[in-house]
Amino acid sequence: MKWLYALCAPRIRYRRRSAKTWSVLILASLIAGAVIFPDIGRAREIVGFSPSASAGAIIIKVRERALFFVVGDGVAIRYRIAVPKRGKEWAGAAHVSGKYINPDWSPPPCVKADHPELPDIIPGGAPGNPMGARAITLDRLHIAIHGTSRKMRRSIGTAASYRCIRMLNEDVIDLFDRVRIGAPVLMIP
Repeated sequence: MKWLYALCAPRIRYRRRSAKTWSVLILASLIAGAVIFPDIGRAREIVGFSPSASAGAIIIKVRERALFFVVGDGVAIRYRIAVPKRGKEWAGAAHVSGKYINPDWSPPPCVKADHPELPDIIPGGAPGNPMGARAITLDRLHIAIHGTSRKMRRSIGTAASYRCIRMLNEDVIDLFDRVRIGAPVLMIP
């Protein structure tokens, strides 16, 4: 049977590539990816972090506009975020209390007071739903780490939210898959 396969199979010539050729191919792929998906690569990265931080913890550094998911052994994943705007800030410890896929959104009273035109509920997956693709709720009233609507993507890296932490949808999906309910969260000004 092997001889039949050898006769019928197409002949493919493999050429060994040099390390320099592979480097050029990888660099070209990264550049092409950055042009097609400009937010990828800038949004999340692996960084060194305090070895004393517990694996699975979330540390939010407001001044840096960054959320760190601690992997362990002095390593964390850094995500760019939007933080609460002036007057809506908070700091301290919390815990992850829930995880939701395409959550519905009801504006909390403070948002409804500023924007009475908002409906009482925006269904999950609707284009105007500010929760985006995922929500990770905290054990503090009306606070979540969540995705974005298409319109809100530009807010990442700014102080724009009402107490919540806003992430790109692709990043909140990545974090959602990593974090566990009960995980500690620390917000540092």
